[in-house]
Amino acid sequence: MDLSNLQPAVGSVHSKTRIGRGAGSGKGGTSTRGHKGAKSRSGYKRKIGFEGGQMPLQRRLPKFGFKNINRVEYKAVNLEVLEALAADKGLTTIGLAELRAAGCINGKARVKILANGEIKHAITVEAHAFSAAAQAAIEAAGGSVNKLNA
Repeated sequence: MDLSNLQPAVGSVHSKTRIGRGAGSGKGGTSTRGHKGAKSRSGYKRKIGFEGGQMPLQRRLPKFGFKNINRVEYKAVNLEVLEALAADKGLTTIGLAELRAAGCINGKARVKILANGEIKHAITVEAHAFSAAAQAAIEAAGGSVNKLNA
């Protein structure tokens, strides 16, 4: 046996029913669409969420939540990342330019330093925000913190 003589099993392949080809076919007349109504017409497309005229689910449920237009988004950078940068590249000051060059942030992202990890080098860190634990850890290692505006 090879690919050139494969065939489907006997009885598994049926000829397609040809709808709307006369009364003798058994599928003529209304062409299986029933009588009248939008679904019987040509060009009918059901709208997403349409429930036959019943009030749709998305309109029955109440609205909730809101978006705070004053929310400030920060890109989180952990102490372990700063420690790795300081150790690998011998940096004493880590700012936005160094983080961007290392691929930790992109564009004009605001940066917040978080206290995940451990820091051993005395480094000066420039960022937009610091968690209290991160600031304490940096200062305990002999480094300093510089908060940027905007």
